[in-house]
Amino acid sequence: MPRQRPRPRQLDSPLLPKIFKYASRAQVWAYRRTRGRLGGKWRIAAGFRKPVPVLLLDHRGRKSGRLHTTPLLYMNDGAATVVVASQGGLPKHPQWYLNLRAHPDTHIQIRADRRPVRARTADPEERSRLWPLLLDVYADFELYQSWAEREIPVVILQPRSGG
Repeated sequence: MPRQRPRPRQLDSPLLPKIFKYASRAQVWAYRRTRGRLGGKWRIAAGFRKPVPVLLLDHRGRKSGRLHTTPLLYMNDGAATVVVASQGGLPKHPQWYLNLRAHPDTHIQIRADRRPVRARTADPEERSRLWPLLLDVYADFELYQSWAEREIPVVILQPRSGG
């Protein structure tokens, strides 16, 4: 793992999770209504110079059973789609990741295309192969990993048949 860097204190504001929650809901709303024309590219931080594609991930609450949708940066790896459970380098895994571990069969939407997938965490060899490719897609993943005391999971979304 890279050298640990202190996370900027302003990122630990209790207001940020609420802001992210409502911004995420707005992005999902716009993405769905425009088939990804709005909300389909991440243009913040490292994505400003090199926009990153965004997908919508459905996930079922492991406790509530409710269906949630989260916008995530992604890359393709052959037929699979790869996402990162970085949560901006926060100490805990994101809820969507914990939900996928409990309910791995789900759906993603890329632009207008909604498809069934099965989620799994990359094993160490897969992660070591995919991590440099992910950093090429979005360089800030490296910064997030330097802030996190946990190893940030890489999630492989394999296509599956059926609905």
